[in-house]
Amino acid sequence: MRRFTRLTNAFSKKLENLRHAVAIHYLHYNFCRIHKTLRAAPAMEAGIADHVRDIEELIQLIEAGRAAA
Repeated sequence: MRRFTRLTNAFSKKLENLRHAVAIHYLHYNFCRIHKTLRAAPAMEAGIADHVRDIEELIQLIEAGRAAA
């Protein structure tokens, strides 16, 4: 992730923004991305999820969590 380097515009100056970016990265990595060695998403392999999610579903989950808080 280029957010950790200071050479780009995506560098997080605030710790809160960095935490959010890392959280979204991990959500995508574990729930959306199909890994070659597993041939499934890691969350599916662990039994946490029943299908591979897409970005729109993640956005809906984030918005629902924001509305509940």
